[in-house]
Amino acid sequence: MFEIFKEGKVYELLLITESNVTPVGVVRKGRSLFFKLFPGRSFRDILKNPQVSIQLTNDAELLVKTALNRPVHLKFERQSGYRWISGLPGFYGRVEIEKKVWKDELGETEVLECKFLPEGVIKGKLEARPFSRADCVLVEMAVLFTRYLLKPRESIKSRILELDNLYAHLGGVSDVADYMVSVLTKRDQNRH
Repeated sequence: MFEIFKEGKVYELLLITESNVTPVGVVRKGRSLFFKLFPGRSFRDILKNPQVSIQLTNDAELLVKTALNRPVHLKFERQSGYRWISGLPGFYGRVEIEKKVWKDELGETEVLECKFLPEGVIKGKLEARPFSRADCVLVEMAVLFTRYLLKPRESIKSRILELDNLYAHLGGVSDVADYMVSVLTKRDQNRH
């Protein structure tokens, strides 16, 4: 199953640690998957225990809700110290980490550069779901929204609201999109 990942291409997958599920942008190089983790629960989990699972999903709402720590209902399985979401395909294995300093327009922070070494396959099946342009927009909204929460900027907020209009135009309907827009508009109301 590892061969489904083309080398150098970024894939949005779910990282499952001891206490958290979060999406990560993963790149395959050889027989390993590489990703960066910024400070948070998964970051802390991996420092304590490098045993993780990485799973596939074609559910954009699941990706976005886990990124924003919104409620999701998932069933988990455990085996030999690993934890994963029941029913989704993927891999379990260990992560080798290297701490680095990350600098961008939002400032400077510590990141974990992670190399995932798969040890086993998690059997599962993805729901038949056609490709949706609206789902792509929803994921991009969430990426920008997480950046906005760290450092609110009018340019980021405007882009999120533009994407929300495009999302609706493409037929997207989602409580998580509504949540992002409501947070942005509440911040405006709180300033006045």
